[in-house]
Amino acid sequence: MRRRSIPWLVLLASAVLEAVWATALGLSDGFTKPMPTLVFAVTAALSMLGLGMAIRSIPLGTAYAVWVGIGAALTVGWAMATGVEPFSVLKVLFIAGIVGCAAGLKVLPGGADSPEPEPSATSAATR
Repeated sequence: MRRRSIPWLVLLASAVLEAVWATALGLSDGFTKPMPTLVFAVTAALSMLGLGMAIRSIPLGTAYAVWVGIGAALTVGWAMATGVEPFSVLKVLFIAGIVGCAAGLKVLPGGADSPEPEPSATSAATR
């Protein structure tokens, strides 16, 4: 596995954890149920930690958009699969659009995976 893929895998894992904590938050009934509240607290902390680690290598805007997009898509998908939210073909289509856009951010050229350009003599002189 390439070293540059690790931040993206961490980001993906933290997006999955975002879906877990969002679901647990809904089940916690305003933090009155202990087990969903505990799941929320642990997964929210781990999800934020993963996002924080990922943004060391991935630009913040890109990482945040992917994290939110994937997390939201998984949360809605899970809610539809469990019957908490009604299924809709249009909803699935729009969720697929979110996931497609998040994947597109990964494949764009010139992102954090590109080597940083060497500072030129003119840019050093203007500092």
